[in-house]
Amino acid sequence: MDAENVPDLTGKLAVVTGGSDGLGLGLAIRLAGAGAEVVLPVRNPAKGAAAVQKILAAVPEAAVSTRELDLASLESIAALAATLRHEARPIDILINNAGVMAPATRQTTTDGLELQFGTNHIGHVALVARLLPLLRLRGARVTTMSSSAARSAAIDWDDLQSERKYSPVRSYGQSKLANLLFGLELDRRSKAGGWGVVSTVAHPGTTLTNLYASGPNMGRTRSAPYERIMKLLLRWGLFVQTVDAGLRPALYAATSPQAQGGRFYGPDGIGQFTGGPTELSLYKSVRPERDAARLWTVSERLAQVEFPV
Repeated sequence: MDAENVPDLTGKLAVVTGGSDGLGLGLAIRLAGAGAEVVLPVRNPAKGAAAVQKILAAVPEAAVSTRELDLASLESIAALAATLRHEARPIDILINNAGVMAPATRQTTTDGLELQFGTNHIGHVALVARLLPLLRLRGARVTTMSSSAARSAAIDWDDLQSERKYSPVRSYGQSKLANLLFGLELDRRSKAGGWGVVSTVAHPGTTLTNLYASGPNMGRTRSAPYERIMKLLLRWGLFVQTVDAGLRPALYAATSPQAQGGRFYGPDGIGQFTGGPTELSLYKSVRPERDAARLWTVSERLAQVEFPV
């Protein structure tokens, strides 16, 4: 999906988490270029201000602003939602993009949850629940970013917080599987409850972003090799793509009239590493709908929110 194929988004409000760099920043630029007003909830105000300048450099007429948000804090999420509800602007597009990947040692959120599960999944569950009144006003599109790591992942119901055994990659995969299960279940419940919200899920393939340095280097005294390896693969044109290419499935899922709720989008290349956006078959790990319903109930409790019944 090229920039010129994004529909006119004039008059629409888009909220993109993790918009200060990487895929989130790229998505924000594309959305602004199509006419949307873009709000970037960010944890680091300096990075947020720099992102705004990058967006304005690419789209001088852009309407873009930042708000404070730390997805690793339920209090911060509640505060952001209260701010946006007070502003009373209907949200047309919400892209749940922010995340952390594979810290070397087990880290926790402010609320004591394992950092990846708590930030990538529970933080976005809390955000969607608290913004639901604004999302329902004009039938918003909610796109949640998963990963191909969800394909081989499993939910460890007896150790959701990786307290007994922590593995950086396993815990990351669990959080991304949770993202996928949540996005699909959100669409089912929206249809059943008449919420009017359309929920899609996307994954970017193997895209070189700073996740390959920021996450794996947490808890390390020496730099992890992932970013260097990824840069070499990108240079060789093997299994790795740029941000401009990697954002296309999420952009399609969030804006295309052809993208349908309850569907999963990703790259169409071999192994789903690279390529243009396409609808993907659901991984076996998400086909039992009972798992999504079970996770929904657990997630409401952990996120300290309740969706409409």
